[in-house]
Amino acid sequence: MISLLLPLLERVGLIILLANLLMISPFYKKVMYERDTLHAQLVLIGTFSIFAIISNFTGVVVSESIQFDQGGLVILSNHSSIANTRTLTIGMSGLIGGPFVGFFVGLISGTVRWLQGGSAPYTYFISSMLIGFSSGLLGRVSLKKKRYPKIWQGSLCGALMEVIQMLCIFIFLPNKEQAISLIQTIAVPMVLVNALGTGIFLSIVLGTLKQEESTKAVQTHDVLELANTTLPYFRQGLTEESATQTALQIKKIMRVSAVSVTNRYRILAHVGAGSDHHIPTKEIITDLSKEVLKTGKLHVVRTKEAIGCSDPNCPLAAAIVVPLFVKGQVVGTFKLYFTNADDLTYVEEQLAEGLGEIFSSQIELGEMDNEQRLLKDAEIKSLQAQVNPHFLFNAINTISAMIRIDSEKARHLLLQLGHYFRANLNGTRNNVIPIAEELSHLQAYLAIEQARFPNRYHITIDVPDTLMKAEIPPFVIQILVENALKHAFAGRKQDNQVLVQASLNETGELLLQVKDNGQGIPQEKLAKLGKEVVSSSKGTGSALENLNRRLLSLFGEKAQLVIHSDETGSVFAMTIPLKLKEDANESRNYR
Repeated sequence: MISLLLPLLERVGLIILLANLLMISPFYKKVMYERDTLHAQLVLIGTFSIFAIISNFTGVVVSESIQFDQGGLVILSNHSSIANTRTLTIGMSGLIGGPFVGFFVGLISGTVRWLQGGSAPYTYFISSMLIGFSSGLLGRVSLKKKRYPKIWQGSLCGALMEVIQMLCIFIFLPNKEQAISLIQTIAVPMVLVNALGTGIFLSIVLGTLKQEESTKAVQTHDVLELANTTLPYFRQGLTEESATQTALQIKKIMRVSAVSVTNRYRILAHVGAGSDHHIPTKEIITDLSKEVLKTGKLHVVRTKEAIGCSDPNCPLAAAIVVPLFVKGQVVGTFKLYFTNADDLTYVEEQLAEGLGEIFSSQIELGEMDNEQRLLKDAEIKSLQAQVNPHFLFNAINTISAMIRIDSEKARHLLLQLGHYFRANLNGTRNNVIPIAEELSHLQAYLAIEQARFPNRYHITIDVPDTLMKAEIPPFVIQILVENALKHAFAGRKQDNQVLVQASLNETGELLLQVKDNGQGIPQEKLAKLGKEVVSSSKGTGSALENLNRRLLSLFGEKAQLVIHSDETGSVFAMTIPLKLKEDANESRNYR
């Protein structure tokens, strides 16, 4: 028994060596991850069939008198058998690939074994088929769960498959005495060897895949860390500053000799070896980078000549050049350089490819953010420009009539009208202005309205000096006051009060309110004001809608216009984050 056990262990060592060699290969690692696909299963059938055939030809021959011959024979005598690791290989194929793989490996291996001859060779054909299918059924359980069997489960399966082999020998071998004698001789060592070998084989597979997953975890950590640290830079666009900061971060985290970032025409940043001639602001000097920009495909090279640097003293010996895309167009590259070509491994290639996709997305998102900011700013400017001084013709008529009776006052009104339009023009250039500037604009408007309707309206402004520098969108106070004068009083000629008030609420935000003592707003219109056009005999309500849209665009939902109204009057209020303009001119007191 011992004399058979030792040579069988040698055969197991050969199979394990082959397994190690296979699992080093990236191709087989990928196959092991995708073992439920047809392509992977065909590869597994071919691979394990070769293993099984090798097992057949490297077995230990058992003669009729139960003597052992360690020579691997292709053709056996009629009264000989062969003890080998075929069962181990077939069982492993089923455990890993499932019934489909196990069945065909058993079929191929069993056919070869039958052709080898020996005592009742069809016995081993039948056992091979049964072992392949049985182990495949066990393997299908773990295959459905997208995981591999545990090592102890593999060892138990290996032992059970060898038991099936012994049962087939007992059932199908014509000479029962020979069958029992053969089983007594080979059963224990074969069961032990196959259990041990299956466990070791499975541990190699699991260990390799676990190491691969650990490597991927490290890669993922590096990618996420780089993505997190470079996000603020690439979101600014592909500039010298963002490229330099990004290159510094990449070199800090990755084991590379140099990092370079380019746009389509020149080097934006180069950090590390070769900085003396790979200089930012210079045109792209390597043929490799030009090729990547032209083709839009990642390139990996491992020689100085392939890099194509024109400097004969360039220390860079290997490189990965990754294209950067925005909306499907190549906008630049980032490059990882190595002074030792052996440092460029498959891990660095995979990591660089993943980073290229992330960096491209960051640049594209940055451009989208910039476009959105421009569109938002353009929308705000458009809304502000819509605040048209509709009272222009009335103002001109008023000034024209005033010229005949009070030329000095007419001159003053012309100056106020000019100030009003100048404020309108400036307002379309800025999203926010100090309250003091807005009140100056309001005073120009009120001067003209008071000239048209002397003593009809009384405007009170209650704004503390400490809030005169608070920034607000232009025209917000003027529009609300104008709205009150036009709609609140319904032809009433006296006791028309409007209060403009600014204060801080309990959370420290700026609260602006315009109150009137008018007739109030009908409930059916109140819910629509500021949200849609509301037609009336004196206007459409579009000014309030535009005002509310500007507030929402600049400050969000919290700043939107809030309107309260009843028969005693109306209150228009808005809450704006407090921000003081430090260089604002000292304000006047408008009380």
